[in-house]
Amino acid sequence: MAAFDFDGTLTTADTLLSFIRFTHGRCRFLLGFLRYAPLLLLMKLRLYPNGKAKEKVFSYFYKGTTYEQFAQWGRDFADIAATMLSSEMMKTLRWHQAEGHTVCVVTASIEEWVRPVCERLGVNTVLATRIEVSPDGLLTGRFLTPNCYGAQKVVRLLEVFPDRQTYQLYAYGDSRGDRELFAFADKASAPSAPSAPVVTD
Repeated sequence: MAAFDFDGTLTTADTLLSFIRFTHGRCRFLLGFLRYAPLLLLMKLRLYPNGKAKEKVFSYFYKGTTYEQFAQWGRDFADIAATMLSSEMMKTLRWHQAEGHTVCVVTASIEEWVRPVCERLGVNTVLATRIEVSPDGLLTGRFLTPNCYGAQKVVRLLEVFPDRQTYQLYAYGDSRGDRELFAFADKASAPSAPSAPVVTD
């Protein structure tokens, strides 16, 4: 089995930022991030939880949006995200698929814009952060699941593939949010060196 992070691993940049610019335009994007700059700095310094900071930014931009609109944005954004894919990691993903390995994406990004890209790549298992939708079909601005980051990546993977002793796990990621997944894997690799995985068992 191969588990890939999305942002900075399968893609060459953070898709959250690109998605916000796509849906709200450059000016609104900049105003929003200026508003939350102090909070994002605290997050970078590990003085504020990653998931809570991300949820506040997400709420600012998308609370009150209809789910239909948000999901359509996600599908439309797939054309942009496809131009951000790493050619190096695409070769690695295709190798796993050619070998008949189970391939999944485990990411802190939001499912509605990750899944359309993954479906184009032939990856059907997407473990991503899920959003809460009110009974009347509006985004509440909150996450339905914990931010799929750090230890949550392992939790989500085991929910779908619980029999860990039955498979060898390759993990690919690029940040400290992938450390727990790396520790859990048999072989782990960053995008800069996919041909030389670090054996962690």
